[in-house]
Amino acid sequence: MRISTSKSEAMVLDRKKVECLLRVKEEILPQVEEFKYLGVLFMSEGRMEQEIDRRIGAASTVMWTLHRSVVVKRELSRKATLSIYRSIFVPTLTYGHELWVMTERTRSQVQVAEMSFLRRVAGLSLRDRVRSSAIREELGVESLLLRVERSQMGWLGHLVRMPPGRLPGEVFRACPSGRRPPGRPRTRWRDYVSRLAWERLGIPPDELEEVAGEREVWASLLRLLPPRPDPR
Repeated sequence: MRISTSKSEAMVLDRKKVECLLRVKEEILPQVEEFKYLGVLFMSEGRMEQEIDRRIGAASTVMWTLHRSVVVKRELSRKATLSIYRSIFVPTLTYGHELWVMTERTRSQVQVAEMSFLRRVAGLSLRDRVRSSAIREELGVESLLLRVERSQMGWLGHLVRMPPGRLPGEVFRACPSGRRPPGRPRTRWRDYVSRLAWERLGIPPDELEEVAGEREVWASLLRLLPPRPDPR
C-alpha cells in the first residue's frame, strides 16, 4: 500500500490531548485535532456538536442564497418551492445525521433552521404565532426531527442485524475497557439511540436488539413513530 505523506494526517480519538508520532519512512505525519472525511467533520475529542453546528450553518447559507430567487418568489408554486426544500435544504442540513448524538440544544437548533425555511414558504413569521406543527400540516411536510430519529433508529436496526465480522457492527457492540476518566461520562451513540428507542417506542434496552433484529417488525414500528410535540 502506498501512502501520500503530503495528503495524510494523523488524529487520536481521546478525551485528552495525546501525542502520537506516526512515521511513514522518514517523515512524521502532522497530528490534527479535527479532520474532515467524506464531508463530515471529526473531532479528536469524539464530539459531534461542531459538525451539527456546521451542517446547520451550511443549510442556513443555502436558505439565504435561495431566499429571493426561490423561497419567497411568488412566481414559483408552493409545490416547486417545497421540492427544492426537500432536494437541497434537507440533505444539506441532515448529511451524516445517522451518527449524531442529539441534545435538547441541537434539537432546538435543527427545528429553528427547519421552520425558518418553512415559515417563509408559508408566508408567515414568528409574529403570526402559528405553531410549527400547523405549518407543517398545511405544507404537507414531515418534521425534520422525526425524519432524523427514524433514520437513526433505522441505522441501529441495520447494525444489530449485521453478521459477525463486519467492522461497523463490531464497533457498535464494543465496550470500552479500563477505568473511566474522571468527570461526567460522555454519551456514546449506542447509549443515546437505546435511550431514544425507550423514550419514543417504549422498548426496554434489554429487549432492543431482539426487536430491532426483526427487520419487518422494526420497520413497521419506525413507520408508526409519532412526531415530538412542539415546544410551548
